[in-house]
Amino acid sequence: MTESADQESLYALTSALLECHELTTDVLREAARKVDTPLEFKLAAKLVDSRRYALNVEKKIDIGVVFAMWGEQNRLLPKSDTNPNGEDSLRSKITQMNWVTAATSIDWTLYAVDDGCSYNSGKIAQEIANIHPLGEKVKVLFLSEAVPTAGGPLKGLKSADDSRKAGAIILGCLQAISDGKDAVVYTDADNSVHLGQIGLLLRPFLDDDYRVVLGNRKGPGAVLVKEEGRWGIGIKLLRHIQRMVGQAIFSQNILDTQAAFKLYERNLLQQIIDVRTVFDFSFDTDWLLAAISMNEPLTKVPFAFIDSFAESASITQGPMTTWEVLLKGLVKAVRRHGVPHNEEMARVLDEEIQSSADLDILIHHLPPELVNADVGMLGDPAVMSPEAVQVWIQLRKAADAGETKVR
Repeated sequence: MTESADQESLYALTSALLECHELTTDVLREAARKVDTPLEFKLAAKLVDSRRYALNVEKKIDIGVVFAMWGEQNRLLPKSDTNPNGEDSLRSKITQMNWVTAATSIDWTLYAVDDGCSYNSGKIAQEIANIHPLGEKVKVLFLSEAVPTAGGPLKGLKSADDSRKAGAIILGCLQAISDGKDAVVYTDADNSVHLGQIGLLLRPFLDDDYRVVLGNRKGPGAVLVKEEGRWGIGIKLLRHIQRMVGQAIFSQNILDTQAAFKLYERNLLQQIIDVRTVFDFSFDTDWLLAAISMNEPLTKVPFAFIDSFAESASITQGPMTTWEVLLKGLVKAVRRHGVPHNEEMARVLDEEIQSSADLDILIHHLPPELVNADVGMLGDPAVMSPEAVQVWIQLRKAADAGETKVR
């Protein structure tokens, strides 16, 4: 979805499918599930489903779509010889939202929030909005102008430099709530998620009164194109640890915690961010745990995600830096919200993982206990206990120290 020609082709296919009324949504879903179905058709089927739902929404609804920007100066601009990773992402989001909501009762605003970007992402986004025909549908916010503050959910941020995405997302959500939006969706700044799928999130929100709707990239009916190979085999151990600590989430079969396509109803969202734990990348699980602690029902919807790999945060800062934040933030959140979790595993993380360097030692090795463990077994302490995990971590550290000494 980073190429304009591919986006145009997708819209053409989607329009053609929308005009074929004999192709019901169920027929398209079934066709899209087949292994040999082309990727473009799979995504088009999601867009058709979303658009058809949006056209049938009778109730007036106003939604905000929030995304954070840090280091997005290239992806905000079009692709060119001098900008090979350009995605024209803000214009794409405007086009996508306008397409899916045209001639419907759905209104919307995009909230593009600069997370203290030293490369002027916010300024670039504002310049794009200023000259776009639908520029009034975009609000560009700057976290640096909102902190420090004496009160509210952003209290505790000394500056925008102390935020790692969550501060910007919270600011965007606060503005959307203040603007009277009925619900808020958050996504990423790149083109990984086609916002034309917004109807998929709205269906359970409007029809079934779910106040939390989670986009899911890993369940039946989902479309996921992502390069997982950038991690070593030890990622299986990290997921095992994550699921033990975050059992309140994973026991509900919520496996795709980091999907940047989630909807929260405004009043519940205000309650959640009022008790936020972190200002970093682990806010997804923090918010989920807050909702769980409030006994709020959660539902999932499959959607299409095509990874925009170039210039992603996990590449810029290193994937194990991201995983350190995710695991440490999860420990803080489960304790803060008082939800069931494996405290022994949390203790092991406290004692053994002091920096991302400790995870770097683990990522290319897999303990014997997990070699034959399938995905459904991860997180079960009977498969590999916290004590066994601690022993493994200490063994890998000792091995690494020996190798370093030899070198």
